[in-house]
Amino acid sequence: MSQEHPTAFLRRLFDAALTAADPAKAVPAYLPAPPKGRTVVIGAGKAAAAMAKAVEDNWDGPLEGLVVTRYHHGADCRRIEVIEAAHPVPDQKGREAAGRILALAEDLGPDDLALCLISGGGSALLSLPAQGIALEEKQAVNRALLKSGAAIDEMNCVRKHLSAIKGGRLAAAAAPARVVSLLISDVPGDDPAVIASGPTIADPTTFAEAQAILEKYGIEAPTSVARLMAAATEETPKPGDPRIAAAESHIIAKPQASLEAAAALAREAGITPVILGDSIEGEARDVAQVMAGIARQVAQHDQPMAAPCVLLSGGETTVTVRGQGRGGRNAEFLLALAVALDGLPAVYGLACDTDGIDGSEDNAGAIVTPDSLKRAEAAEVDAKAMLANNDGYGFFDKLGDLVLTGPTRTNVNDFRAILIQRIH
Repeated sequence: MSQEHPTAFLRRLFDAALTAADPAKAVPAYLPAPPKGRTVVIGAGKAAAAMAKAVEDNWDGPLEGLVVTRYHHGADCRRIEVIEAAHPVPDQKGREAAGRILALAEDLGPDDLALCLISGGGSALLSLPAQGIALEEKQAVNRALLKSGAAIDEMNCVRKHLSAIKGGRLAAAAAPARVVSLLISDVPGDDPAVIASGPTIADPTTFAEAQAILEKYGIEAPTSVARLMAAATEETPKPGDPRIAAAESHIIAKPQASLEAAAALAREAGITPVILGDSIEGEARDVAQVMAGIARQVAQHDQPMAAPCVLLSGGETTVTVRGQGRGGRNAEFLLALAVALDGLPAVYGLACDTDGIDGSEDNAGAIVTPDSLKRAEAAEVDAKAMLANNDGYGFFDKLGDLVLTGPTRTNVNDFRAILIQRIH
């Protein structure tokens, strides 16, 4: 390895992962041929505006439409309207945008094309509650799910069944137009039906499953939500539904490609990359314990590979919130990693959300160094107490080790890199 500082190297790996998921590079190859009729671009997600701009920059012919993205994740589009709304808890702007997007879909004819741009974050941004449910009630369920530790597919199962637009309903509304969806995956396993709660994808889940998830996590649903779940009269479109049978979907960027881009950069630097998985889930602090154990085995025994190497992984961990601190699942993972490593020499770690926002904070993630705990102790910061309080953000903020990128306008889930150097 060169004389490059380990933290700078980790940042370069993260940058390589982001570049691999850049909508400007990913979108053009998947654009369909123009239709006889109108081309209407609709979509939602943290990458939606950047995807819309990539469409505009590479589309010949008439173009119109509307996408909704998170606040501060917009792009300079000329023909496609961009609306910014709240994430992860939906707001009225998101609801209004979703209503307009559904109306655009319903206005299409058989000669028209609905080009749907879908990315992570779309579940909250494309928020149009099912009939009889108030936005405030949907917000309450969403907040409870976010704190519960539920996996993303579980949260999205519930979201689909509280929605008038997700779970395939948007594609059904666009029939008989041609529907082509371009998706950037932020979910473990890259299941199109889970990305942004699958607004254009047939939904195999049911009201009964959604209700069971609420019960599993002890979430008390508002009366209107409980009534909707029990009635189960307006199920989401299922596989084989003729309205969406011909709809096309293409995943144009995914976590695995970003991990491979980081791995290629590591090889160039003379560091052995080890991709542990692109869909790792579980409690952030539990995943950290496992990865700390692997790092320790490498450092002490050169198993299962010798240092210098870098452990790369993606996926989406969860945090069951019990404290009052400022968190984010990547900050939680790293604080738990620091505690588990306990100052192990020559081990550095980075964990960041590829959208540039760790949870609801202003950082993408943070960096751990071998002296993180020593520096914290000198600053009279108790790492274990802050972990118990879910205050990973506060811990790394005090050390000056937050990673701040601002909105990246893409989203292929979390990126983690643990560098183990050879001890001389």
